[in-house]
Formats: sequence, C-alpha cells, structure tokens
Amino acid sequence: MSEQEFEKQGENQVRAWTEDWCKFAREALSVNLDKEQEAILSSVQYNPRTSVASGTARGKDFVTAVAAICFMYLTPKWRGKELIENTKVALTAPTDRQVKNIMMPEISRLFNRAKRNGVLFPGRLNAYDIRTDNEEWFLTGFKADEHNHEAWSGFHAVNTMFAITEASGISDDTFAAIEGNLQGNSRILIVFNPNTTIGYAAKSQKGERWSRFRLSSLSAPNVLAKKQIIPGQVDYEWVKDKLELWAKEIRPDEFTEEEDDFEFDGKLYRPEDLCRIKILGKFPKVGEDSLIPEQWIELANQRWEKYHKTYRVNQYPGLQRIGVDVAGMGRDSSCFVHRHDNIVSKIRKKNSGGRANHMEIAGAVKHHLDKDKRAIALIDTIGEGAGVYSRLEELGLVEQIASCKYSEAAKDESEEPLTDVTGQYKFANMRAYLFWAVRDWLNPRNNQNAMLPPSPSLLEEATEIKWKFQSNGSIIIEPKDEIVKRLSRSPDEFDALANTFYPATVSAPQNLTGLFF
Repeated sequence: MSEQEFEKQGENQVRAWTEDWCKFAREALSVNLDKEQEAILSSVQYNPRTSVASGTARGKDFVTAVAAICFMYLTPKWRGKELIENTKVALTAPTDRQVKNIMMPEISRLFNRAKRNGVLFPGRLNAYDIRTDNEEWFLTGFKADEHNHEAWSGFHAVNTMFAITEASGISDDTFAAIEGNLQGNSRILIVFNPNTTIGYAAKSQKGERWSRFRLSSLSAPNVLAKKQIIPGQVDYEWVKDKLELWAKEIRPDEFTEEEDDFEFDGKLYRPEDLCRIKILGKFPKVGEDSLIPEQWIELANQRWEKYHKTYRVNQYPGLQRIGVDVAGMGRDSSCFVHRHDNIVSKIRKKNSGGRANHMEIAGAVKHHLDKDKRAIALIDTIGEGAGVYSRLEELGLVEQIASCKYSEAAKDESEEPLTDVTGQYKFANMRAYLFWAVRDWLNPRNNQNAMLPPSPSLLEEATEIKWKFQSNGSIIIEPKDEIVKRLSRSPDEFDALANTFYPATVSAPQNLTGLFF
C-alpha cells in the first residue's frame, strides 16, 4: 500500500468514527458499552444537553469519560496541519478527589487502551489533563468551586464540552457560570445519583431542553445475566443483597405502580428511598406537600403512547374540553390543552413573541370550536384571557366558552361546594380545586386511566407545585410567584390542563361526533 493510499484509508477511518461515536468507542477505545450507555454516548454526539440519573456502579463515570474522549478527538477540524476549529473539554465534580481519583483515571485508561490498539492520540497525559501542542486544544479536570466562577472563563472555543459527575452536589451558581460558556458547538453532560429532588441536576431530568436517561441497576448486563459480563459494573449478588435491606417484599394483591413496585427474580418489591436512589436510579419519594409525583405523570405518558400505538386514532371519544392559558407581555406562548374525558389528545403552544395577541388566539380557539360543535373552551380570564373571552363572545360562541377565574369560590353551578373524588376535601378557591382535580385524575388509585402526551415542560411544572391544609381544613395551593421562582417561568401548560377541569357544561348541539385531526 502506498503512503497516499495509507493516508486515505486513515482519513476514511477517522471520518467513519466521527460519524459514529459508538463505533469509535468499540474500535479505537476497545470498550464494551451496554445499550443504554451507547444511547447516552449517541445523545452526547447529537444533543447539546444530556442528563443521566443513575443507580450505584452503573457505569455513569465510565460512559462520561468515553464521551469526553470522543469529543476531545472527534470534533476538532483541520486545514492541512492548521487547527481551524478548536476543542476544549472540562471535567468537573464537587471534590478534588472525585476529579483526580475517579474521573481522570477513567480518562487515562481509555487514552492508554487506544495506544495499545495502535491509535495514538495527540497530547500528553497528566494527572489532571491532556495537553496538546496547541494551547487551544485540551482536556482538563478540576474541582467545581462555587466561589471561583472565573475558573470557567477560559472555556470559549468552537467546540466546548462540560462533563460533570456527581452533579447533584454542585451549586446552581456554578451551573449558571457553566451555562455562560454554552455557545457554538457545545455540549454539557451531567451524571448523578438522584439523591435530592431540588437543584439544577434534578431539574435537568424534567426540563424539555435536555435529553434524559435513567440507568437502573435492575437493567445492568451483569444483573440480567447473573454473571460478570462487564467488569466493574453492578452485579446480581449486590442487587439481591441490597434489596433485602432497602426494599419490602410484597404480595401480588399489594402491587401498585403508584409506589414504583417492581419484580426482581420472581419476587415483588416496594422500594424504600435508598432503593429508589441506589438501585432504580430514581429520585426519593416526593414530600407530602408535593401535588403531583413524577411517577404519576410517567404512567399517564406510558398509557398515552400505548393507546396511540395500539389504535392509531384520529378521533377521540367524549366531550372535548379545551383549556386555554393566554400569554401576555413577557411570556412567549399561549397554551392549549385538548382533553377528551381521560385522554389529552395534544398540548399546543402558540408563540406570541412576548406580546398579547387576543385576536389571533381568539381565532385559534374559534377554529377548534367550529371544527367540533360539542367542544367547550375553558379560558383563564384573569389578565390577558379576558380579551380573548370577550372576542369569542362577540363572535357568537357564548355557548361554547366558559370563563375560568382561579380566585372565585370552589363551588359548582348550583353553588354547592366542590370536593375531591372522595367527597372529603374542600378547597380554598377554584384554583385549588382545579389543581387537585388534576391530581385526582392522575392518581392511579382512582382508576381514571389518565393519558397524557409526553411533555418535559408539563412534567417539570406539575412536580414543582406544592399544597397544604388551611386552619379550617380546606386545601390551598402555594402562590404562583413561588412556583415561578423555582421554575424561572410560568407553569402555563399545567394551568391550561387544570382549566379543562373547570365545572362548566356545554349547551351546544349534542348529536355530533368528536374532534378530527
């Protein structure tokens, strides 16, 4: 083979690796990733933000190191010998020990394994970094110091990656500093054990900006095979032993998805919080003051996906109720939630550009009401929604619209107090009733068979809302300002969903079928 042919072959090989990072990991690094780890690596290749919540010894730090090496050596671009698109990779963790003794040894093993395979990476391997002859191309690791945000100031590059392990132990202020560097072809990969439900890492598992993964010990190859397949990963005996300590064995008649009950080795278990965190890779059970547990949303999403995969429907049974939350100044989108009895067919957002556009929103509502003469639109008329409601009245749609005011008393059309599904709880105002109605609808114990299309933003909103009892025994929801403070935005999708439970009836013709798409 001539030198020119050899160089061409090398270029083709690098091109193939650049197009498929999993191929690079197998061939250049000789690593054996399981299917879930490969999915995480592919996410880092294509998505700006990847979040991984993981059980113990599930290989999260290893796949993070693989992703960092891939980014380091597959993203720079050259013109001849000139580096024209540089790359910088930062590895960080809450402590220096985690960087030096956990993350960098993984990097070192991969670097040296490639060398043994005949793949010689440019750069010198040191205790905390890989330095090349080009000062604008490097990988470095250091402790995330919340008091030293200047440490992040040098990470402006064409290709920039931040790989963060034990991310739940890093402050929101530090993440804010990192966020300032996410420009151009940037990546952020955060991996963590989900030991707390608050903070940046926890929010990443709910936010729509993120590609999200959960690594459960129950699905680890060593556990499934009951033998060592991938050295260093969690094994069957460890899981079996820890279930005796961290989970309760239950009978089949006690099994409920609401409690995240699961089957392992022919037995049924109910997890305690340590089991949820260290084995299932899930957050601890929500506090008693949280309105909606995350697992209720996930179950509703699963039912929705199964229903649509099974029936491939374009028509839904039952009366259509359209919850409308109208955007005003400073908010980007108005939200529409279309619910047909137990099925939310879709959640739509209409961009407003941060300005109120009553006529356009009224036109959108009218379009759907004209399409389905049995439908009713339930519009939040506190604030911007009042203008939309008035315009729809002018258009002669009074029989198909209802004004939803959160501050009004929680009473039905007969002026009787509204209660929860058990008839036991009463509510401080209409907002509390509507929010609790969503909770009752989603609660698996109530057998409502709720179906929701997957929406990371709705998941984030629903799981942030808190409630409490007043001194008179009625239920009240925390002020909206408190929710906005934690979310950094308004819970518009949840508000629109709650509006669909407003106790209003429709007097439009009843002999027509439901909504068609």
